[in-house]
Amino acid sequence: MSAVLADFPVLTPITDEDLAFAAHAVRVHALEPWPQGQVCRSERVQYQCRLARWAHATIHAANLTEEHLGEPA
Repeated sequence: MSAVLADFPVLTPITDEDLAFAAHAVRVHALEPWPQGQVCRSERVQYQCRLARWAHATIHAANLTEEHLGEPA
């Protein structure tokens, strides 16, 4: 059961497609304050959801920050 709940793996080498998906995931699965606490905007679970954790880990594994990826055109 723990394997089902484990984080998604960050595969290397990290491709441009991985970074594009991670940047999109960071925007979609963003922090949103609710009376119950901080939740994922998309999934309504405690922030950070699995996809947000994967996205941040992928971006950081590429030695980038979310700011380096910029906003979509």
